[in-house]
Amino acid sequence: MSASVHALRTAGREPSIEPLMQLVAPALNSVNEIILARMQSDVSVIPALAGHLISGGGKRLRPMLTLASARLLDYEGTRHHKLSAAVEFIHTATLLHDDVVDGSEQRRGKKAANLIWGNQATVLVGDFLFSRAFELMVEDGSLKVLKILSGASAVIAQGEVDQLQTQRRIDTTEERYLQVITAKTAVLFAAACQIAGVVSERGEEVEAKLESFGRNLGIAFQLVDDAIDYAGNEAEMGKDAGDDFREGKLTLPVILAYKRGDAAAKRFWERAIGSGDGSDDDLAEAIAHMRAADAISDTLERARHYGRLAIDAIADFPAGKAKDALTETVAFAVARGY
Repeated sequence: MSASVHALRTAGREPSIEPLMQLVAPALNSVNEIILARMQSDVSVIPALAGHLISGGGKRLRPMLTLASARLLDYEGTRHHKLSAAVEFIHTATLLHDDVVDGSEQRRGKKAANLIWGNQATVLVGDFLFSRAFELMVEDGSLKVLKILSGASAVIAQGEVDQLQTQRRIDTTEERYLQVITAKTAVLFAAACQIAGVVSERGEEVEAKLESFGRNLGIAFQLVDDAIDYAGNEAEMGKDAGDDFREGKLTLPVILAYKRGDAAAKRFWERAIGSGDGSDDDLAEAIAHMRAADAISDTLERARHYGRLAIDAIADFPAGKAKDALTETVAFAVARGY
């Protein structure tokens, strides 16, 4: 993974998502048309609230992965357009629900929808988008696609509930944490890639490779997100720095800092996270404990490990623009934390 980043920097540029965007641009235009059409409703608050998030600067990463995976397989049909829209609706619905659960104030650099329209409308519009996603899946007509995406939706919901169960549980293990982020983040990345293999009818071995690529990329992506919550800045993140700390989420930087800390550090984490007595003033001390324990840097190293696994998963596919774009997307996802 570091070799991919180094090669790009040697060539005079940082890893970028631009090659992926350029690769799928025409198809993504079709997907965006489907998204805009399917989020409409006679109930005016639904397109207004959904549009606030869907048009709010998101990269459409997950549907782009579906489109790029299809290009990797030289698929020439259009079934994946509706399915890419379904993937984006699933993702957006989970974000709306997350913001209510977490009490978030920002999303993608904008005021969170729940603060504008209220929690009830935000949850119900999330439900509407889930329903639209399932309509699109049924229209495709593939029971296998329906099984993959509906299964992913169920696992995501379980992952979010599991994360609630670990909230402020300072004894949470790294293994449990990985289970949570695999469920709440990586499973949709995996499904987004795998369904391209299904519509391309290339067989289960190809599907498994695409699933592995997406799952490992998703884990790497979430690891970096959890690291930069303590090391990034709000303008880059599009959300408040330290949100995870305030919400008592047991992300890997906290788990490692607690495990490796001395008695004083452990007392700090037990008070600030375990007892819920942490304040904004404690955030600087939390970051200091993490740096002393190499918790942030080691979280990023784990992200690079999963990035390498993602790239390895598509190693056997033919060289070309699609493979290059997907490989650089992994490098971009990991390099956000450098």
